[in-house]
Amino acid sequence: MAAGRLICGVDEAGRGPLAGPVCAAAVVLGPAGRTIKGIADSKSLSVRRRERLAAAIKEGALAWSVAWASVEEIDRLNILQASLLAMRRAVQSLSTPPDEVLVDGPYCPQLSVPTRAIIKGDAKVKAIAAASILAKTERDAEMRRLHLRFPQYGLDRHKGYPTAAHLEALRRHGVCEIYRRSFRPVRRFFTGKP
Repeated sequence: MAAGRLICGVDEAGRGPLAGPVCAAAVVLGPAGRTIKGIADSKSLSVRRRERLAAAIKEGALAWSVAWASVEEIDRLNILQASLLAMRRAVQSLSTPPDEVLVDGPYCPQLSVPTRAIIKGDAKVKAIAAASILAKTERDAEMRRLHLRFPQYGLDRHKGYPTAAHLEALRRHGVCEIYRRSFRPVRRFFTGKP
């Protein structure tokens, strides 16, 4: 990577859950952000550590942005396309445009700057790991907010993932507007078909 080039890391959170939006984050660490200690793939960090690092990233990064794709967009486009849409929105919302974008996983959003997909990028590239932390902490916070509106589903615990307790809550309370109706486990509840 050439000195002085602004590299943006991008990752998403929330592709697998049955409920809630998908979140993407874009992070340009810059010189100050690169000194933040402990940045790693968000899945390998405790909740408390993720929260502390998210605050440090927001404070120390040259630029960062979080963007969303709604449940309606997920159902209309499919989860992959909605994730790519959220990623594109995150990059386009950065206060400082990057010279290159590195994306976790095998797919890239369409952008006007060079973009590369990196499999397991959240474990290989610090800027992608930083983006994974922001995406995860922001989406978890959104699921806690949704829990306040819909406490019967236990979203504060499982964050919308299809745990046994969540599926039981769906059986008991039915599907409301925060659910991804295109996802098979949800579709089963309102159509009765597999």
